[in-house]
Amino acid sequence: MSDTRVLVTGGCGYIGSALVPELLDDPRVGQVAVFDSLVSGSPANLGGCIGDSLEFQRGDVRKYGDVESAVRGADAIIHLAAITGAASTHDRETETFAVNRDGTENVLTAAGKFDIDTVVLASSCNNYGRAASTDIDEETEQNPLNPYAESKVASEGLLEEATEEYGIDGTALRMSTNYGWSPGVRFNLVVNHFVFRGLTDRPLTVYGDGSNWRPFIHVQDAARAYAHAALEPSSWSKQVYNVGSNEANYRISEIAEIVREEINRDLDVTYLEDEHPGPSYHVNFDRLAETGFSPEWTLREGIRDIAAKLRQSNGTRQ
Repeated sequence: MSDTRVLVTGGCGYIGSALVPELLDDPRVGQVAVFDSLVSGSPANLGGCIGDSLEFQRGDVRKYGDVESAVRGADAIIHLAAITGAASTHDRETETFAVNRDGTENVLTAAGKFDIDTVVLASSCNNYGRAASTDIDEETEQNPLNPYAESKVASEGLLEEATEEYGIDGTALRMSTNYGWSPGVRFNLVVNHFVFRGLTDRPLTVYGDGSNWRPFIHVQDAARAYAHAALEPSSWSKQVYNVGSNEANYRISEIAEIVREEINRDLDVTYLEDEHPGPSYHVNFDRLAETGFSPEWTLREGIRDIAAKLRQSNGTRQ
């Protein structure tokens, strides 16, 4: 497999900037092709990756011609390209579906045309919405509450159809909420956002009473999961996997307290009781263990690492 060519759509984004070097360092991979519109990602996020083993194509997943050109010659596809930020998609529903759902259809159509063996789709535990159960597994009915999650549920349906129609070995990874440092780090995600606010001595703002549940996973572990699924598809034999760990389900109020402790600041935590807290889901990850993959980072380690990175300037100033 040393000549495997892996295509990563959205490879200049938050997860992509952690995934591309992960793939390039894997001896089974001969070439990594990045396909990105550069609307939200940046080539700077691939710093240190540029070389003979990296290809780049700028394009839009909504344009089938762009997608077909990128897919040609690939052995495996990791489809990350999407509009993210679930809460913000209420105001951009049409665009969200065009990029997330229709873009996925273009990727799968091209994969079928070129007989691509493996497609790994980025999905989300956000799909579960607000679930009363504290043991949500892959068989739990999805209840998407925003256009982002709705588009991901639709994309999973397209993947299922493509596996039947084209014989693709397709897997959807319902990813936990990401946190942690990568070259393309995002600060509109709750852990990263809280750490930044805390280090700048601002109160941590929690919507609602903070009792809503979320599972969390470090971005480096998310990248490892995508690489593992693409390069060892026989280990990921199911259509769908929740990706995270049973120990990393937290209430948002707990996240605020852990951030306070780890950055050692006496921060105020403000609860906006009248604001809707969004989805709440406590997820079971037992199926993931069957693949042989497991996350390595703990939440506290990730928080300390983000804080250390933000305190550095060019790696010299503390």
